Amino acid sequence: MQRIIFTEEQMRKLETNPNVQHVTELAITYSSAFKLAALKAYSEGQTPVEIFIRAGFDLDAIGSKKPKHCLKRWRDTYDRYGEEGLTTERRGKNSTGRKPVGELSVEEELKRAKAKIKLLEAEMELLKKLEALERQKKR
Repeated sequence: MQRIIFTEEQMRKLETNPNVQHVTELAITYSSAFKLAALKAYSEGQTPVEIFIRAGFDLDAIGSKKPKHCLKRWRDTYDRYGEEGLTTERRGKNSTGRKPVGELSVEEELKRAKAKIKLLEAEMELLKKLEALERQKKR
């Protein structure tokens, strides 16, 4: 899949669309209301392309596959997290998606500690082999 890079003119045009929250050269952030309305229209039988065209998007600018990919991603998010998944940002600094390090369960801490021990043991074995090879080389 080839990535679309938006021109300044395309970005300005997209930002005038009320269904768009933000646009960069590489991405469009759609409004939560549009995502929910699109899912409702899709469940009523409209195709992704129809939904995006009716919402005022130029498929030549955003790409003809974008509607289908967006609806698929939004359906998956809705199925997994419900309506809140589409209205709450789960990426970036203010994300609620990951647990902070301080809130690990005892089992999770133990699992991480075991993984770290395993990694350190593997590093030690590697260093021992490297030292043995260096000693052989000096002889």
